[in-house]
Amino acid sequence: MALMFPRLARNFIKNGYFPTDEPTLERALCALTPGDGPMCILDPCAGEGVAIAEAAHTLGRGEVKVKAFAVEYDAERARHARPLVDRCIHGDLMDTLISRQCFGLLWLNPPYGDLTRDVNGNIGYQGQGRARLEKLFYQKTLPLLQYDGVLIFIIPSYVLDAELTGWLTRHFTELRIYRAVETQFKQVVIFGRRVRQRDQTSDSVKATRGLLLQIGQGDADAEELPLEWPFPPYTVPASPTEPEHFYRVTLEAEQFADELGRLQGLWPSLDTHLGAAQQSLRPPARALSPWHLALALAAGAISGVVKSKTGRVLAIKGNTHKEKTRQTEYAEREDGSVSEIHIFTDKFVPVIHAWDMTPGSPTRGEVLTLH
Repeated sequence: MALMFPRLARNFIKNGYFPTDEPTLERALCALTPGDGPMCILDPCAGEGVAIAEAAHTLGRGEVKVKAFAVEYDAERARHARPLVDRCIHGDLMDTLISRQCFGLLWLNPPYGDLTRDVNGNIGYQGQGRARLEKLFYQKTLPLLQYDGVLIFIIPSYVLDAELTGWLTRHFTELRIYRAVETQFKQVVIFGRRVRQRDQTSDSVKATRGLLLQIGQGDADAEELPLEWPFPPYTVPASPTEPEHFYRVTLEAEQFADELGRLQGLWPSLDTHLGAAQQSLRPPARALSPWHLALALAAGAISGVVKSKTGRVLAIKGNTHKEKTRQTEYAEREDGSVSEIHIFTDKFVPVIHAWDMTPGSPTRGEVLTLH
């Protein structure tokens, strides 16, 4: 499998896109081994889906069943990723609903950069340190990883401040950090296994936290990711269940239009949903005059789909509502004073609504009011 589409390989940082380079990906996957049961794995910033697809291929050798899930913001990259994974969401990760603790592997290579404020002055980040995209994506995706699950976190080394290193040492054990093979973006690869929040006062945790801080501050250099993994591999555990929720909360206009075009709304089943059971009705004694037809239509006694000689198709429904008209009269009393009289009169107003169903009509799908 090609590890990067050539067009995007020539432009790594297009729209903040930093794909994992091929040597780093291959060496990182050497640190993984599959568990005993079906697994669900997730890449919430999937790009073209190559990294998570390669992870699924590595873990799925033999009879182990692996399902790869992906989220990608860019529409073009999401189209490339969709055939490589089992399920792919095209959208913003912050606009998704994904079941928690359902994934045995979290491959997290988030977008890099400082967070900017929206029109309300919010940045969507909950923390005290420097607001970075890498931290925001970590906060959003950590609950998705099951306990005992494996994290592979790829970020620039300078993002490792006191706050982020505190989170990592509190949430993960067996933490190891290496420099990526490709050095253009100063990336480090962090491995860890999720545990319930643990005390950070032990000597081993303090040592790990100190090393991460030194690398983040530039006081120490991480070793390059080894060609062959020198430790017992991280076992990706079987997932307790497939995610019940894995979808985007909102739709963009283009996606909504595509869905309408694909599903055709309720048009194919219009009679099923909107058609009443037809009964044989007795014809009137004589043909109704236009006045009678208009009156029956306005009263709601006649409704349905009508087609004109020009080919226009309308779903007609009439109704009548009551309005009050106000009239004021003045009268002079015998003593010379003036009385004011308000007269309210009920007025019944017929209204006929038509749903334009004409193919190709500029108002198709709109509700028109006929006077």
